[in-house]
Amino acid sequence: MEDYQIIDLYFARSENAIAETASKYGRMLISVAMRILRNQEDADECVSDTYMKTWNTIPPTRPDVFSAFLTKITRNTSLDRLDSNNAEKRGAGEIPAILDELEECISDSRIPIPGEGMEVREVINAFLEKEKPEARKIFVRRYFFGSEVKEIAELYGIGESKVKMTLARSRERLKACLEEEGVAI
Repeated sequence: MEDYQIIDLYFARSENAIAETASKYGRMLISVAMRILRNQEDADECVSDTYMKTWNTIPPTRPDVFSAFLTKITRNTSLDRLDSNNAEKRGAGEIPAILDELEECISDSRIPIPGEGMEVREVINAFLEKEKPEARKIFVRRYFFGSEVKEIAELYGIGESKVKMTLARSRERLKACLEEEGVAI
């Protein structure tokens, strides 16, 4: 079923919308949640929450890219769950390491939060548009999807050292871009 047809099911308030969404995107959403949470039960719950949030958001929202819309909800839900799970101790998993890497460019208080930090988000989006396709893909895989360096290297058929160097250079360029735009770092 095409995305626009699934979205039409949401607008019609048909329960088949969730079943069609799960059929088409369930595996991808579980994968995103598992990369962040590393726990099947938590990942399943976050994906279920994604379906509920999608049901509550459509209508009135009509997403342009349905897969990106779902992925963003799953990612944010998973990050919230991770934060809740690690409220007393930061440590396990890849996400704290990823946030530490980004802290070189953006202080924790400036990391974009949905509904806030639009200035930072706009600068990051403009920055990514200027990046070479390979660097952009690596950056998004690492910092949006939470993929491990090894996983990115395997996916794109390159060495782990190239992934690390590409990320380091991208962070340097991002920091310069933020400073140039006057975003407090």
